[in-house]
Amino acid sequence: MILHFFNQESVFMSSDFLYILFFLLTGIGVIILLTVKWKIHAFFALFIACLVVGTGVQIPFGELLTIMKDGFGQIMKSLGFLIVLGTALGVLLEHTGSTHVMATTILKKTGDKKAPLAMNITGFLVGLPIFCDSGYIVLSGLNQNLARRTRIAMPVMAASLAAGLYAVHCLIPPHPGAAAAAGIINVDLGKLILAGIAVAIPTSAVGYLWAKYAGKKLPSSLLPAHEKPVQPAKLPSAVQSFLPVIVPILLIALGSFSTIESNELMIWRLFKILGDPVVALFVGVLLVLIPIPSWKGNAVGKVLTEGVEKAGSILVIIGAGGAFGAVLAATKIGVHMSETLPLSGMGIFFPFLLTSLLKTAQGSSTVAIITAASIIQPLLPALGLDSSTGQLLCVLSMGAGSMMISHANDAYFWVISQFSGIDMKTMLRVYSLSTIWMGLTALTAVYLLTLFLL
Repeated sequence: MILHFFNQESVFMSSDFLYILFFLLTGIGVIILLTVKWKIHAFFALFIACLVVGTGVQIPFGELLTIMKDGFGQIMKSLGFLIVLGTALGVLLEHTGSTHVMATTILKKTGDKKAPLAMNITGFLVGLPIFCDSGYIVLSGLNQNLARRTRIAMPVMAASLAAGLYAVHCLIPPHPGAAAAAGIINVDLGKLILAGIAVAIPTSAVGYLWAKYAGKKLPSSLLPAHEKPVQPAKLPSAVQSFLPVIVPILLIALGSFSTIESNELMIWRLFKILGDPVVALFVGVLLVLIPIPSWKGNAVGKVLTEGVEKAGSILVIIGAGGAFGAVLAATKIGVHMSETLPLSGMGIFFPFLLTSLLKTAQGSSTVAIITAASIIQPLLPALGLDSSTGQLLCVLSMGAGSMMISHANDAYFWVISQFSGIDMKTMLRVYSLSTIWMGLTALTAVYLLTLFLL
């Protein structure tokens, strides 16, 4: 009788899980259909997908609207100032000729053919202390300039840079997902940073290799024109050009390390303030403006206005993506998955699968890994991961899962798309597929670590 009851419960949960999964896939399909086939603006596609999924899983309409508003608001809270200031910084760097100078300097070191690899490595290093969104925004102007100068397709350049930033964002503290998971699972941060770097290196490399391979199959129409953008009569020096990019990165890095050390000295408190990405980007904007007092009339005002207007179209898309992610998170699909699947013998694969589903469903790598960690923590003994080494491997496995799959409900997806001018079909073909290969590569690396450590 008891066995029959649990069998019935298992069937019920499985049916409930499949029901939610069906509407998840339907919502994703709606976004792809509206944006790719009918060329509907991504904001409206995401808005409609929210309604389709929410009503499909029978969320009351009033509650559904609240969830959508909250999701939209959370994205604006976390990325709003960042997007506006980052866009303004990029526009200023372009108008002053700074991106032209930086591109010339880098190409002298790497050569034209290795420009995507250079951006991948740059993204990896820059991404160690700062969010992938921040890093991509800061480096997007430079990336576009390199693409024009080398005539390498923008999707290749964008995916190469994005992969370097994304690999470390998902795996290594002080990024919030990995740091929070380490706290929940009780993993030493120092060990996680070292192991995370070891896993992130091949992961980033695979993202670059996929971008390079996918670029060979892109239509020639996606190749940028081989032309130099119009530059001011007097270009800034290399130092003046790089400072607005390097200084914000260094400030954010110092702010991150001061948070880790919890140092209460006044200098570290100052770094915590200056290291906030919003403040750091504002400093970058000021560093661009200082060397150009000779600009006449309201030229600076016009450039800043251009930056704000450009940011507006990006913000509405990213906000709608946040709303869609909030609706999918409200379905609790991760909980249903954990209750449906047998855990015995799954080891590092269950944390990977659960985080992958959460990431694909609601878009945020940080939310996915934190949610998965909360679910998995009491399940560690059943998974055979309750030792200190097992806990470390569990967090790395969740980090690998939090890469899969970046698509239309991921704010980072839209940051890459909008800042690089890449249509959704190409983004899915090049960038989204690269996140699958990156996640599988990271899982493979973690599995190899289990052979040596467990």
